[in-house]
Amino acid sequence: MDGKGRWIDNRMIERLWRSLKYECVYLHAFERGSEAKAGIGKWLAYYNAERPHSTHGILTPDEAYASMQRDNQAENAASIRMRMWVWGCVERA
Repeated sequence: MDGKGRWIDNRMIERLWRSLKYECVYLHAFERGSEAKAGIGKWLAYYNAERPHSTHGILTPDEAYASMQRDNQAENAASIRMRMWVWGCVERA
């Protein structure tokens, strides 16, 4: 995302709206705003927790986020160990 207003910067949110419309809104005849709010909320929970995404290697967004968090924690721990070794606080493993 380069912040220049190009279409490519907005592609993920446009894809989300398309999925929401075709998988939820167009399939249900919501008569009241409260029904739409509940139905869309339910669909968004499904979208994030249960629906696999090819972008994430067939993981759900929740699984992809958790995987990223584990990777970042492991990377941060390795970085801290390296700094402590450089400072002479610990021996190299």
